[in-house]
Amino acid sequence: MKPLFAALVLLLPTLALAKSSLSPQLSVFEPYLGTWQAQFQPAPAQEQVTDVSQWQRALNGTAIRTLHSINDGDYGGESLIFWDQSKQKLVFYYFTTASFYTQGWLEVGDDGSFTAYEEVTGGAQGITQVKSTSQFVDGKIVVSTQYLQNEQWTSPQIRTYTRSDKAVVFK
Repeated sequence: MKPLFAALVLLLPTLALAKSSLSPQLSVFEPYLGTWQAQFQPAPAQEQVTDVSQWQRALNGTAIRTLHSINDGDYGGESLIFWDQSKQKLVFYYFTTASFYTQGWLEVGDDGSFTAYEEVTGGAQGITQVKSTSQFVDGKIVVSTQYLQNEQWTSPQIRTYTRSDKAVVFK
């Protein structure tokens, strides 16, 4: 009985580490895991927006699942990010409560930042592509997003996310 107990004691830290690890291609996202929120005003005449985002390890560490909701569920979305072996790149799908979805790929910078390139399917307001760059800076996530709207790129919108204990809400 003692050898079995000793083996379990030695094995438990290994199992815990394996359970929390990400595949090497996804390791850049380790600091993003958890729940975040940003408050911003999209335009001067519009109300303030609260975006709550949760990043999770998924599929045994071979994917990242993100969930987010704006203003307690007025809008929300879910995505899966994973390594596509055949394309040799990080790809993702993003599905929304507004009946459109995007698919795209990510480029990771030497500084740990990443840029997402998205093609929009079924979108509104003439938006056909999205480009965003995310950086983990001083314990915060800083995201700069541009939209290809009516064949012209919008000015970047910058949002800063801080750790949060709020929940992602879908109505």
